Amino acid sequence: MTPDTRTRKLVCLTGFMGSGKSTIARLLASQLGWPNVDLDKRIVEAAGLSIPEIFARQGEPEFRRLEHEQLERIVAEFAETQKPRIVSLGGGTIMQPQNFALLRDHGAILIWLRCPVEELLHRCAQITDRPLFRDAASFRRLYEERLPTYQMADYCVDSDAEPARVVEQILALGIFSQVTA
Repeated sequence: MTPDTRTRKLVCLTGFMGSGKSTIARLLASQLGWPNVDLDKRIVEAAGLSIPEIFARQGEPEFRRLEHEQLERIVAEFAETQKPRIVSLGGGTIMQPQNFALLRDHGAILIWLRCPVEELLHRCAQITDRPLFRDAASFRRLYEERLPTYQMADYCVDSDAEPARVVEQILALGIFSQVTA
């Protein structure tokens, strides 16, 4: 297997909270016939707690430790099987240098789901299970802090459209044309 083919089998969606990572990953995986892996769901299953409960009871450092541990497992599963997968990452996953390096070392393609901060605010304002959403000002600051890392993704797709349209944009990148499950 050439490295070029391998890099097209581990595709990770990244982006800020509310950008549609989980929804788009499910739709994209379904369209491709690939497994979909949701990192946040893996964390919840491993901890036996919701993400807000992890933050409240154990703090963000413990959440990040669990996040890294589960990401390592996802990458190890891929490395072992070489079966393609679409992974929806958490909004802060690639902010952790060890996670970014892990994905790069395993040839993952990172697709940033870019969305204007005002749209993200609108989407997240009614959601109560986002532990890092405190108020609009801190939301904007966190977005600005994360922006340079998101910009390091391999591809950028605007996610302020209907989910089906976002999936079409990802498929139009041409990164799946040489891959078969």
